[in-house]
Amino acid sequence: MDSFELNKIAGAVLGTLVLTMGLGFASQVIVSAKKPEKPGYVINVPEEKTETAAAAPAAAAEPIAKRLASADPAKGQSAAKACQSCHNLQKGGGNGQGPALWGVVERQQGAHPGFTYSATLADFSAKGGKWTYENLDQFIENPKGYAAGTKMSYAGIKDPKARADVIAYLRSLADTPAPLPAP
Repeated sequence: MDSFELNKIAGAVLGTLVLTMGLGFASQVIVSAKKPEKPGYVINVPEEKTETAAAAPAAAAEPIAKRLASADPAKGQSAAKACQSCHNLQKGGGNGQGPALWGVVERQQGAHPGFTYSATLADFSAKGGKWTYENLDQFIENPKGYAAGTKMSYAGIKDPKARADVIAYLRSLADTPAPLPAP
């Protein structure tokens, strides 16, 4: 192969590269893309009305004393089956993942023997707090809202009537059930 052949090959490669670069510059001039003001896409998400909707029924809920007057412990027993995955409901039963619930109504908060409570509930115990009907109602509605930092991972029961049924059932889990509050 002589030097003339090498020059032709190098010229062809160089010409191809120059042609490719020239086409790239020409295409940018002909077709120019505009950059968006903000990168990415705007996703329109409707505003959640659940907060306002949830706040209204909570404010409109009757006091627990009125709801307990018409509560059905049998319905509460059915609803409390979810509790049994973590709590023992039997008399003399030991603690599970959560404390035993026998005699929980009017019991001191965060002080059931043999169970290690979260710091928040232990603090309630130190202050002498009891599981009154009102406290149980608030806790069962939103455990993390009532006692921030609680170990209980249950989301709660939003329906006030269902909460009253569960509390009426929990009241029945005692040798001597606590008196009902006056409506």
